[in-house]
Amino acid sequence: MRVMPAPRHDIRAAEPRDLKAIVQLIAELAEFEHLTHLLEVTPDRLEPHLFGDEPVAECMVGEVQGEVVAFALFYTNFSTFLARPGLYLEDLYVRPAHRRSGLGKALLIQLAQLACERGYGRFDWTVLDWNEDAIRFYEKLGAEVMPDWRICRLTGDALERYADGDRPSMWSPSAWLGL
Repeated sequence: MRVMPAPRHDIRAAEPRDLKAIVQLIAELAEFEHLTHLLEVTPDRLEPHLFGDEPVAECMVGEVQGEVVAFALFYTNFSTFLARPGLYLEDLYVRPAHRRSGLGKALLIQLAQLACERGYGRFDWTVLDWNEDAIRFYEKLGAEVMPDWRICRLTGDALERYADGDRPSMWSPSAWLGL
């Protein structure tokens, strides 16, 4: 029996022509994470944020035989303690058929190298607590899963309540503090 070599993958910076594939991968990620009810992304909504006049995020894609099968979307954050920027990985996704091929590891290595090249002080990302495979994978790469930190988020209606800065509602921290 002849053993076929694993398909070779390529990693490169995303280009506008990749938008449809990236959005499809984001939809697959949302399904994997049971978060499709939050999905609002379209190529038109994503395009200005990656490729517009003032992009706020960057993206790498992983290809196998010319097909985009993985992505890593990231942006710059900042550490006040280090007084240096950092790289924050918002999402990384590899299609199931290409997992354990080294593609996810290659994307993370590429991003870590990019953080070093840019002089960043750290490289951060989050992982869902139930995703044991990912946690073990990240720890093998040398990442520390921060047990004492929790993500806080305002979004949707909770965020929109702050739109009128002149009149904080009764539930707001400003009202609680008597400000």
